[in-house]
Amino acid sequence: MADKQISLPAKLINGGIAGLIGVTCVFPIDLAKTRLQNQQNGQRMYSSLSDCLIKTIRSEGYFGMYRGAAVNLTLVTPEKAIKLAANDFFRHHLSKDGKKLTLLREMLAGCGAGTCQVIVTTPMEMLKIQLQDAGRIEAQKKLMAAQAQLSSSPAAAAAAEPAVERRPTATQITRELLRSKGIAGLYKGLGATLLRDVPFSIVYFPLFANLNKLGQKDPNVKAPFYVSFLSGCVAGSTAAVAVNPCDVIKTRLQSLQRGVNEDTYSGILDCTKKIWQREGPTAFFKGAYCRALVIAPLFGIAQVVYFVGIAEFLLDLLPKRRA
Repeated sequence: MADKQISLPAKLINGGIAGLIGVTCVFPIDLAKTRLQNQQNGQRMYSSLSDCLIKTIRSEGYFGMYRGAAVNLTLVTPEKAIKLAANDFFRHHLSKDGKKLTLLREMLAGCGAGTCQVIVTTPMEMLKIQLQDAGRIEAQKKLMAAQAQLSSSPAAAAAAEPAVERRPTATQITRELLRSKGIAGLYKGLGATLLRDVPFSIVYFPLFANLNKLGQKDPNVKAPFYVSFLSGCVAGSTAAVAVNPCDVIKTRLQSLQRGVNEDTYSGILDCTKKIWQREGPTAFFKGAYCRALVIAPLFGIAQVVYFVGIAEFLLDLLPKRRA
């Protein structure tokens, strides 16, 4: 991130706008990532990113690809604002007299940013995953019923026919979790979220800052927007793939519903052990390319918006308060 300090309201507005634009562009890929990560070796519904998106459109329509987007769009503004602004805050306080930060201090700033953002990230991801994966669970039940109909008597097939269920909304899920488990219900998977987001930020922010500096002709002048975009894409995709095993674990732990014959997990270690033993080490990289495709443009767009400083322009339009 650039070490030039801007006002806190500008940082929050820039981060929020960046998050909204980025999520809108890449959400269908994120939905595919969640469904690919959640399916186990039992009843596999999707073989690839394109297969998942095609089947989703066929069974749920175009807007099925945006299931859970409302939660993300609502909470991504504070999430991205906290992440970007916290990184700037920590970089500012870790710098000595405005001097260049060492790599270790850049990593510490990223660590602080990643820790702060989970306040919003954990409940956002928790709700989003339930809504994104609902279509996969429903499709699996229909497929199992169809298979039962082909291999059994009409009476047995009728018994196997899944009941028509209304898909839950984010509000319904939130109310149920708060009623049954309190606020802790929304923070299920907090440890796994920290395990993913803190290392991500430790890798991402220093890598972005150093890549972005390569495009600066003068230390006091911002790099061109395309340099910030490409730096965000490269740093984001690199960090995303690096922490993908943690993202798989987090996704599995936060999923409240399971498909037919799919494992349940009691914690991070239990989840890691079962995935390794029953699905092999490659399972930890399920959806890695989807995640890279999501994170690369998401953070590329975020950094361009953040660095271009749309907020400063918007704030300048507001009438100045008289002294």
